[in-house]
Amino acid sequence: MSNLIRMSRRDLLATGGRALALTAAAGIAPQFIRPGRAYAADALAPGMIGGPTGFAGAERYQYGPDTPEGRAIEAVKQIKGAGKAPTKIVLGLSDGSIGQLTKPFPAGAPSIKDLWEKETGITLDIVGVPNGQEFTKTMQDISTKGGAFDIYAVEWNRLGDLAETGGIIKMDDYVAAHKPEWDDPERGYVNGKKGVSLLNQYRGSTYGVSLDGDFQTWNYRTDLFNDENEKKAFSDKHGYALAPPRTFKQLDEIAAFFHRPDKGLFGCTDLRNQGWGYTNWYQRFTSMASPNQYLFSDDGKPLINSDAGYKATQEYVDSLSYHSPDAISWGWPEQYGNFAAGGAAMTCAFSNLPKFLDNKSNEGSKITGKIGSMLPPGREIDGQLVRRSVLWFSLSASISSQSKNPEICYLLLQWLGSSRIYSWMTANPSGYFDPFQLANFADPLVRETYHAYHMDVVRETVSRVVPSINYPGATAFHNALDENLVAALTKSKTAQEAMADTEKQWMRIARRIGEDKLVGAIKTNKEAWPTTLDPLEG
Repeated sequence: MSNLIRMSRRDLLATGGRALALTAAAGIAPQFIRPGRAYAADALAPGMIGGPTGFAGAERYQYGPDTPEGRAIEAVKQIKGAGKAPTKIVLGLSDGSIGQLTKPFPAGAPSIKDLWEKETGITLDIVGVPNGQEFTKTMQDISTKGGAFDIYAVEWNRLGDLAETGGIIKMDDYVAAHKPEWDDPERGYVNGKKGVSLLNQYRGSTYGVSLDGDFQTWNYRTDLFNDENEKKAFSDKHGYALAPPRTFKQLDEIAAFFHRPDKGLFGCTDLRNQGWGYTNWYQRFTSMASPNQYLFSDDGKPLINSDAGYKATQEYVDSLSYHSPDAISWGWPEQYGNFAAGGAAMTCAFSNLPKFLDNKSNEGSKITGKIGSMLPPGREIDGQLVRRSVLWFSLSASISSQSKNPEICYLLLQWLGSSRIYSWMTANPSGYFDPFQLANFADPLVRETYHAYHMDVVRETVSRVVPSINYPGATAFHNALDENLVAALTKSKTAQEAMADTEKQWMRIARRIGEDKLVGAIKTNKEAWPTTLDPLEG
C-alpha cells in the first residue's frame, strides 16, 4: 500500500494551534446554539412514543409508532420481551465522531446514547477507533475472527471490499421487514433511490447505513467577491462580472486574479496532496461529458487514458500556479488554518468548514461572517452546464458477520440513521457526522450549526455528486491514480504518461479482482451517478 497521507479531521482540529487556532469540535459547544424554553421537561408530544425531551423544539425529533425510528424501537422491545435481546452491543466508531452520541445537545437534552439505552434497556458500548484506522481495525477483526465489534463504522467506499470478505452481512431482509424509508421524498436521502444506492448499497444490496455526509463543497470569501474595487478590476480585465465561478475556466481565471502570495493570499486551495487531492481531480474529470464522464466503460475498460483524462490531469497540474508553493504537501490543517486566517479566495472542503470557521466562538478565525458557499464549477456541454462534486470519506455503519445479534444491530442503525434522530445528532457540534438527508437541511438546529446559506448549497451539491470508486479493489485503484497524479504534479510524468500508467495499473488490479465481479459492480455503481444538469445562465 502506498504511504497515503491520512490526516484525519480529528487530527486537523488537534493541530489547530499551529494551523491558526481552529477550535475543536467539542470546544465549539452548544453555546452558539441558543435553545429556548423546553417544550416539556420529561413529556413527549401527543401521539409520540419516543425521542428526546427537555429542550425547545424537542418534538421535531420525537417519533410515533409508524415511523422508521418508532418501528425500530418497537421491534427491539418485542425481541427483548421474547428474551432474545443482548444486554449490550458494541459499536466501533471513529474517535472524532463519538461526541455526537455521548454529549447531550442542546442544553437540557439527553445524549443519543442515553436515549437509546433508556428506550431499549440495551447498553450501547462505543469503542473508539483512531481516525484513519477504521478500515484497518475492521479488517483485523474480520481476518482474525476476533469478534470485538457488533458494528463497524468505516469509510463508505469500503463496502465493496468488506462485502467481498464476507465480514459484513447483507441487510436486505431487515430493510424489507422494518422499512427505514431512506428514500422518503420529503425527509429521506437527496436523490431518493439513487441516494440510497450511492450511500448504503453494493451491487444492489444494502451492506451499510450512512452516518455521515462528507460531500465536498465549495466556499469563497464574500468580502473579496463583494469588494467594489475588486469587482471593477476583474470585469475590466476579463469582460464579465466577478461572481462565484460556474465553470472551471472561470474558476481558474478568478483564482489567478486573486492570487497574491506576496500579500498572503492564494487564489484557491482545493487540495493537491497525496491521499486527498485526487478528489478534486475527480470533479474535473467527471464533468468532461454529459451527464457524466465515467471512470470505466460498462465492460470494465478504464476510460482515463483519453483526451478527457489528459485534459483533467493537465488542468489539475496547471492549477498549482494559484495554490500555495507547498500545495503538494498541504493537508486539512494547512487548508483550514489558511482559510481561517483569510489566506485564500476560494477552497473546496468537507461541508463542516463554515461550521468551524464561520463561528464567533472560534477566536482564531478572521473570516467569521465572510464565507459564502457555491455549487461546484463545471463545463458547458451541449448547451448545458455539467457540474460534479464527489463524496469522500463519509462513515457508513455495517454489521459484523460475527455478531450474535444482527437484527438488534440493524434496528439500532435504522433508529440512528433515520431522519429525526439523525437531524438531532448532526446538529450537535461535538463531532464530524455531517448532514445529508432532506430533513437535515431543513432542520432549524442543523441550519444554525452549519448556517442557512451553506445548507441550501450543500443540499444542491449532493444532487450533483459522483461516487468515488466503491467496488472491490477501491484502495488499490485509488492508490494507483493518486501516485500517478502526484507524479504529474511533480513533473516526473506528463499528463498523458500519468493516465496511461494509471490505466495499466487499473487493468492489472481488475484481473486480480476478477473482471466479471468488477463489471457487475461497475454497472450497479452507475445507478448512483447523478443526472442533474444546469442552464448555462442563472
